[in-house]
Amino acid sequence: MPLQVNFPPFLFEVFLYAPIDDESSKAKIGNNTITFTLHKKEAAMWETLSVSGVGKEMMQRIREKSILQAQERAKEAVEAKAAARREDQKYTLSVMMKIEEEERKKIEDMKENERIKATKELEVWKECQRKAEEQKKVQREEKSHQQEKQIEKEGKKLKHKSLTRNSASRSFATKGRNSQNIFFEKLKEDSIPAPRSFGSIQISFTPRVFPTALRESQVAEEEEWLHKQAEARRAVNTDIPELGDLKEEEKNPEWLKDKGNKLFATENYLAAINAYNLAIRLNNKIPLLYLNRAACHLKLKNLHKAIEDSSKALELLTPPVAVNANARMKAHVRRGTAFCQLELYVEGLQDYEAALKIDPSNKIVQNDAEKIRNIIQGTELKY
Repeated sequence: MPLQVNFPPFLFEVFLYAPIDDESSKAKIGNNTITFTLHKKEAAMWETLSVSGVGKEMMQRIREKSILQAQERAKEAVEAKAAARREDQKYTLSVMMKIEEEERKKIEDMKENERIKATKELEVWKECQRKAEEQKKVQREEKSHQQEKQIEKEGKKLKHKSLTRNSASRSFATKGRNSQNIFFEKLKEDSIPAPRSFGSIQISFTPRVFPTALRESQVAEEEEWLHKQAEARRAVNTDIPELGDLKEEEKNPEWLKDKGNKLFATENYLAAINAYNLAIRLNNKIPLLYLNRAACHLKLKNLHKAIEDSSKALELLTPPVAVNANARMKAHVRRGTAFCQLELYVEGLQDYEAALKIDPSNKIVQNDAEKIRNIIQGTELKY
C-alpha cells in the first residue's frame, strides 16, 4: 500500500509492507518535522516498513489501485452522507407532520367543543322557550276560563232582567202593535243617509335625491352628503399644464370617469388608470374615481395601491347614507380582497364583515367571508 505526502517543495512516498486503516491513521506536520501515526488493518509483525524490489510498473499499478480505492471510499462516504441527510429530512418531515396533525387535532377539538357548547346553549334556549310557551298557554287558559265565567255571570244577569221586563210589558203587547210597526218603518226610512258626492284629489310628492323614504334621524347626514357632493363638483383644478393640449370634454372629470369605465370593461386597465389619474388631478373630491382605480389596481395585482385607493374612497364616502351604501360596500370588498391576497386574512375579514353590515343579503360576500373564516381557522386552502 503506497503512502504519499506532498509538502512543497518536498514529496515523500513509500510503499508500505501491508495495508493500513486510512480513517484512523494520521500525519502531523510541525516544527519542520512530519509524524505519522499508522494503524495496521491486521495485527501482525511486519518484516520491513516498505516493500522492497518494486519496479516502476508495479508502483504505477499500486498507485492506480490506491486511487480507485480512494475514489470508491469517497463515493461511499458521499452516498452515506446523502443517505444520512435524507434520513434527517425524513425524520424532520415526520416530526413536522406530527406537529401539524396535533395542531389540526387541537383546532378540530376546539371546534367540536364550540359546537357542543353551542348545541347545549341552543337546547337550553329551546327549553326556556318551551317553558315560556307552556306558561303563556296556562295563562291564556286561565284568562279564557275567567272570561267564560264572567260571560256566564253576565248572561244570568241579562236573563233575569229580561224576564222581569217581559212580565211587566206583557199586558201592553197587543195594544198599539199597528202604531208601533208604523213607527219603526218611519224610523228605518229616516236612518238611511243620502248618497255621497264624489270627486278627485290631486297629490304631489316632494322630489327626493335619495332612494329611501325621508327620516328625521337621517336628515342631517343627507344634507351633509349633498353639500359635500355640490362642493366636489365645484372643486375642479384647472391649473394643470397638460390641460392646454386637451379637448374641452377631456377636461371634465365625469367624462374621464366614463372613459376609464369603458377602458376597464375592455380589460385595458393601465389606460383606465391613466384616465382616472387625470380625473383625480382635476378633482380629488370624487370618491368613485378612487373606487374605480382601486378595481384596476386589483386586476394588476397592485395590492397596496388598491388598499390605499379603497381607503381614500371610504374617507370621501361620508357621512354614510343610503345613496352611497353600494359604493361603501364595494370599497370594503375591494380593500378586503387586497388584504387577503397579501395573506392578511384578519384585516380582510374585518372589511368583508363591514360590507355585510351594509348589505346583509349579499350571497357572494357572505360566501367569501365564510371562506376567509375557514382559512383563518385552518380548514381551507389559502387564496
